[in-house]
Formats: sequence, structure tokens, C-alpha cells
Amino acid sequence: MTISRIRKSIVASVAIASMVVAGAPAGAVIVYDPTNYAQNVIQAARALEQINNQIRSLQNQATSLLNDAKNLTTLPLTVFEPLQQQIRQTQQLLNQAQNLGYDVKQIDQEFATKYKSIDLNASQKTLVNDARSRWTNSVGAFEDALKVQAGAVGNIEGSRSAMKNLVTASQSASGALQAAQAGNQMMALQSQQLADLTATMASIGRAQSLDAAQKAAAQAQGREQLRRFMGGGKGYVPVKASMFPN
Repeated sequence: MTISRIRKSIVASVAIASMVVAGAPAGAVIVYDPTNYAQNVIQAARALEQINNQIRSLQNQATSLLNDAKNLTTLPLTVFEPLQQQIRQTQQLLNQAQNLGYDVKQIDQEFATKYKSIDLNASQKTLVNDARSRWTNSVGAFEDALKVQAGAVGNIEGSRSAMKNLVTASQSASGALQAAQAGNQMMALQSQQLADLTATMASIGRAQSLDAAQKAAAQAQGREQLRRFMGGGKGYVPVKASMFPN
């Protein structure tokens, strides 16, 4: 019941009381009890205060429900799929590694035959072919590293756009859920950037490792080829020579 309705009820009660007094028989004595009247006024005031408290309580509940609805509203923006696509592109570049890739079993086999245990008794042609294969691996690894770096640089623009959209969505979030979702997606963006950085460092490290292994193997093979070139003959022996014969 609203305050206006209570006022209308009080006015109606006063009107009814007036009609009763007017319709009373002539000579009837109307007794006015101040104490009873004061108690009735106090009770009416208390009832009015209770109604006001109920109205404020309902208003607070309505405000709370509106806030809950805002807090449960999901963020209309998602960058998950674009970030996944960027990670897949980086993985594809890593999977395209030439000759000697990132497979542990393949690395163990290749190093065992071409780098770690070189057959120095093989023919000259075999030694040259093996050296060319190692050099090709090193050059291919540097090319792969450049491709991965180019892919990581290409993802910067997408990351910048995603960060801008997420910051805008976070600042205009209408509730706690939207703000939390924006924060989670920012963390996902950082994870994608870390993945690009990890891939870049891995490709560079692979290229440097293959180059160092190629140089170490070349030194061992070079010593063997020098020994074969020198053969078992005697070296140069100086002799006296005369410019003008007698």
C-alpha cells in the first residue's frame, strides 16, 4: 500500500466519522477520548513508517537485482579464435623445418650418422656429400628461423588490434563478469605472444646448434682430408741451386 492510498483511507475514515456524528440522534452525547485518539495516531504513524521501510527495502532489492544482472552479463567480444589461428600459423612454420626438424628421434639418428660418428674411412666422395648435407642443414635452419621470426612479426598487428579491443571492452564493462572475461582474454593474448617468442628462440637456437655442429664435424673431416692429401711421401727438401753454372 502506498502513502497516497493511506492518506485516502484516513480521509475516508474522517468522512465516515463525520457522517456518523451527523446522523446521531438529537441529544446524543459524543464522548471524545484524547488518550484513545493519541494512540490511534501513533499506531497510524507506525504503520506508515513500516510501509515506508518496506518500500525502501523493495527499492534496494530491485537495485541489487539490476546489479546482479549486470554482473552476469557476458562480454560480447572474444579474441580467442584469432589468437588460436596465430598460434596454429606459428606451429605450421615450425613443422616446415627443413631436413633436421624438432623431432627428438630424428635428431638422434641424424646426429649419430652425420655429426657425432663420422666415418673418416669413407670415400672422398662420401665425405664431400656428407659435408654438403650438413651445410645444407645449417643453411635451411637459418632460413627456417627467419620464417618463424617473420611470422612472429606478422602477428604483432593482430595482437595490437586485439589488445585495443580488449582494453576498450574492459573500460566499458557493465559488470564484474565482463571485466573478468576481458582480463582472461588479455592473459590469453600474452600467452600467444609468449608462444611466438618461444618459437622464435627455439628456431634461432636450432640454427645456431646446427651451425656449431656442422663446424665441429667439418674440422674433424678437414683433418682427415688433409692427411689423405699429404699422403705417405716425403715433404719438400731444400737443395742448393746455382744461378749460373760453371
